[in-house]
Amino acid sequence: MALHKLNLMQKSKIEVGKGMKNKVKAVIFAVITFSVIFGAAVFELPSSSNLLSITTLANKNSERITLSPSGKAFGVKYFTKGALIVGLTDIETAQGLSSPARDAGLEVKDIIINVGGKEIKSAEDFQSVVANSGGNGIEIKYVREGSEKNINVTPVIDKTDNTYKLGIWVRDSTAGIGTITYINNDTGEFGGLGHGICDSETGILLPLDRGIIVDVTITDIVMGKKNAPGELKGKFDRYRKGELNKNTEVGVFGKFDNYKSENNQEFPIGFKDELKVGKAYILTTLDNGKPEQFEIEIEKIYNDSGSTKNFMIKITDSKLLVKTGGIIQGMSGSPIIQDGKLFGAVTHVLVGDSTRGYGIHIENMIDGMSD
Repeated sequence: MALHKLNLMQKSKIEVGKGMKNKVKAVIFAVITFSVIFGAAVFELPSSSNLLSITTLANKNSERITLSPSGKAFGVKYFTKGALIVGLTDIETAQGLSSPARDAGLEVKDIIINVGGKEIKSAEDFQSVVANSGGNGIEIKYVREGSEKNINVTPVIDKTDNTYKLGIWVRDSTAGIGTITYINNDTGEFGGLGHGICDSETGILLPLDRGIIVDVTITDIVMGKKNAPGELKGKFDRYRKGELNKNTEVGVFGKFDNYKSENNQEFPIGFKDELKVGKAYILTTLDNGKPEQFEIEIEKIYNDSGSTKNFMIKITDSKLLVKTGGIIQGMSGSPIIQDGKLFGAVTHVLVGDSTRGYGIHIENMIDGMSD
């Protein structure tokens, strides 16, 4: 799921056709919120930095690494590589309804990277090329399930606004609030969320072109209830604090621009087989502007659970329950600490019980950063 007062704010979703229908409701929500009150920002992104300096393999045959657990809320401004198709629609033409994109074989979740020889970096790029096609066929290069493909499509005129269209909804960017899990004090590199940034309607992991992080001020807390996950709402700061380099199913990773450790406490990472059922705590930021410690219970550990949803947690801290009702959107990435070790991060909330959710092993996040 996604964060802001706009409830699910995914930017630059441009209609190149007609309306879309609501999607099916999920039972488990990833707890990054995508609804924030934006402040304007002007920025330039440097080239990708090397993220391999802290990615020592997290196993007992190598030295146990130490990281600084964060729990700080952060804002994400995210721009995709190409334009993601999130819907196919009919167009009203003088001859009746037509859907050139659907007829040509394009599908939801395809990522358009080039149209008519022009590299597509935004939804506006795509719309402009189609609108100025003059009704001539155009070649579209797109990616489907990791493979690049080509197709020719001929736009038609929408009689409602006399504009050439293909019958596609595309998206090129999004924004939201999450939580930083850990920081490498030596390099300023960080990992957060514990899950990837995905498109809200298709569920596809959004390919990253570039992204920035900014400070965020939490302005409101919507409590979680049964079948109604809560959320943190906030206001983005005007100035960038760092960049994103990777978006993976186990988290987002990047580097702060000018990081000062300020003597942040470091913890050794905890290995998977050291995690125990029992008491632990999380660090997360609510409305006081800084990370706080809250008690939780590790209820169940899932062996062979794959890369995500590795163990079940329950919020037991009365202060957190009064403020949030449990786990809410925006808490994705909140670090989980047990017996003085950093074991992972909060990732999902159960829709039917906001006091419970899932965590990811820190080893999986580190492995995702190094891949």
